[in-house]
Amino acid sequence: MKKLLSYFIVFTLLTFVSCEKDSDHDHDHDHHEHELMTTLTIAMTAEGNTSSFTFRDIDGDGGNEPTQDTIKLSANTTYTNAITILNETEEPAENLTLEIAEEELDHQFFFSSNITDMTIAYADSDANGNPIGISSTITTGAARTGTFTVILRHEPNKTAEGVSAGDITNAGGESDIEVIFNVVVE
Repeated sequence: MKKLLSYFIVFTLLTFVSCEKDSDHDHDHDHHEHELMTTLTIAMTAEGNTSSFTFRDIDGDGGNEPTQDTIKLSANTTYTNAITILNETEEPAENLTLEIAEEELDHQFFFSSNITDMTIAYADSDANGNPIGISSTITTGAARTGTFTVILRHEPNKTAEGVSAGDITNAGGESDIEVIFNVVVE
């Protein structure tokens, strides 16, 4: 009887241990561990001159207020743009733009503005021909003021209606960073 009880205890322990969930090895590939994105800079170039505009929030949500530049553009001008995203809590700062470019199928920037005659177009694409948005162009119209919004979406449905044209409505996924810049077109 003692031997039978010993086998039962060993069997019970083995069953319990083998059924326990190992959270350190959870292979849920849909889970996205957000990188800390403290800084978004847009370098805008027109007629050989480059100006950079930066949003910076070193301590993340809460805490100190972020700092950001007002984007100042010339009227009736086309700009080529390059976005850089950093984690400046690392030393040296970690350039997350490189990771976004490597994972191009899983990322897309979305742009919008309430300035009616300002147009934004993608200037880069992923391996499937869908936009990424690290590079883009902006064409301004008449002198005005308004806002320019930049959203980086992780795992958007790039084949959903309107998404490849920059419409975030059907994109799904998760926003990694969203910044609203004030804009002055003069």
